[in-house]
Amino acid sequence: MSSPTLNALVHTMRHEADGIISVELRPATPDVDFPPFEAGAHIDLHLPNGLVRSYSLCNPASDRQRYVVGILNDRKSRGGSRYVHEQLRVGKTLPISAPRNNFHLHEQAPRSVLVAGGIGITPIWCMLQRLVAIGRPVELLYCARTRKEAAFVAEIEALAQQHNVPVTWHFDDSAGAPPDLARLLAGRRADSHFYCCGPVPMLDAFERACEALNYPAAHIERFAAVAVEAPAATQSFVVECARSGNVVEVPPGKSILDSLLDAGLTPDHSCKEGVCGACETAVLEFDGELDHRDGILTKIERDSGRTMMICVSSCKGKRLVLDV
Repeated sequence: MSSPTLNALVHTMRHEADGIISVELRPATPDVDFPPFEAGAHIDLHLPNGLVRSYSLCNPASDRQRYVVGILNDRKSRGGSRYVHEQLRVGKTLPISAPRNNFHLHEQAPRSVLVAGGIGITPIWCMLQRLVAIGRPVELLYCARTRKEAAFVAEIEALAQQHNVPVTWHFDDSAGAPPDLARLLAGRRADSHFYCCGPVPMLDAFERACEALNYPAAHIERFAAVAVEAPAATQSFVVECARSGNVVEVPPGKSILDSLLDAGLTPDHSCKEGVCGACETAVLEFDGELDHRDGILTKIERDSGRTMMICVSSCKGKRLVLDV
């Protein structure tokens, strides 16, 4: 089953931009203790309609007993963001996960370049506040379709002016085109760390730009797993669970996670979409090759064969040994 949840109170809901609200959560009762978090972290909201959705924390990491998330009323919502916008209200309580971080900030980098697209500003805004707080060199590139759809603009402008932080704004409607990231990111120090969160086309453009500009330290945060074609052929394979001693067959078309759950095991999990990181599991041995379908692991991490997201990823061989 999933990790233990925290009971949270919806303390404040605030309009941040067209289609975007922020939701401030606080402990629902005195016995609830919110764990500390680092910039780039996210939490899962366990919504009353049965859905579990992950949202990045956007308040300063120095805050205690307070989590703030920014949520876009997604036109393609499958019920999560729509529920938050239309039915969640101040004063309600809901279970949330402890923070997890798949988008780590390297605080000692010589310079950090933060790139946000639309609602992707949420973890980037948290990172910006953290780097300013510890006095590290940082700049921001914030892209949105229109200025009205950009959240936290006033707060970012105030912080940038007070601490002399370079900020580049790009709004598609006024610029007449999407951002040219290769041009906007050119001329930076090669030892800088680059971070991007936004829609898939922007993330793809960011990765291409960083590769072309020879920026090796490029980090991304995805809202959804990368779309990949289904394998041409599927076959069953066996998962050997090193800790429990169970041996579980995974049939074609079924995930490792669901197969383990059906066998009575309780691996940690949440989103079942390969984006939250809750089900990340250590790989001890495998035949053939691993079929990674998550939106978290880097190419180096995938090539290492040491870990996988068992909710979406699979094995192309006949045997897989996991630390379960």
